[in-house]
Amino acid sequence: MNMASIFEQTQQLPHIPKVVQELMQSFQDEDVDVDEISKKVAMDQALTAKVLRLANSAHYGASRSISNTNDAIVLLGFNTLRTMVLASGVTSSFKAPEGFDMNAFWKQSFAIGALSKWIAQYVPDTDNETAFTCGMLNSIGSLLIRIVLPNEVKSIDEAEALGGKRHSLERGQLGFDGPKVGAELAKRWKFPEEMLAAISDQNNADFDQEYGTYAGILYIAKYLHQAHKDDWDEARIIEEFPLGVAQSIGMDAEKAYQDVASTSDLESGLDALLDD
Repeated sequence: MNMASIFEQTQQLPHIPKVVQELMQSFQDEDVDVDEISKKVAMDQALTAKVLRLANSAHYGASRSISNTNDAIVLLGFNTLRTMVLASGVTSSFKAPEGFDMNAFWKQSFAIGALSKWIAQYVPDTDNETAFTCGMLNSIGSLLIRIVLPNEVKSIDEAEALGGKRHSLERGQLGFDGPKVGAELAKRWKFPEEMLAAISDQNNADFDQEYGTYAGILYIAKYLHQAHKDDWDEARIIEEFPLGVAQSIGMDAEKAYQDVASTSDLESGLDALLDD
């Protein structure tokens, strides 16, 4: 089996709204036309309804009711609106595989996004929202594999439940892994190159292969997420922290250690997107 077989199943490939692609490209555009993008978001009624519901949730604490995308930009800022639209567009593009808890999947993805954003503040020359988006998208490749190859995934799930690392199990059984599939999907969605690299290379530290800054951020974010799932205390988190990865991306780990307790209750604010 090769990775091309995943993308031959065109009827099962997720498609995102065009405005989401344009928003992704805006990460690289310093002169983005905010008004033009706001108008395009407003033209997608389903997307707008989800975003406005989210914008008016308690998490964002707007000073007054937000009734349109222009209000959202004024009260919350363009970057926040962009994150909302991206999250809404991407989560809506995947159909839930039978018996799979999509809400739990996206909540975990949002949590890793929030951790990635937190880490980025200790890494020079990084963008918090880019880090969040990379984190949010870290597992889209494994989700696509689950959708297209449901039978093959069963044994991978079983081995992962016994403690195996999913990306290694996918490589062993399929010959490719979720990060590579995710990067290829993001490429077809016309996402920025640095995001493709982050998704593709997020586990490279495990294989002594090169990786960039955002891939390193993802690696550490997943470490922290797993540590919290396993209910590690602060001392153990710091003791087993992937310091080599932190050093390679220029992270101020010592400063981060002082704040690591705050990572146990980080919230993305996006979970409301998953409500019916």
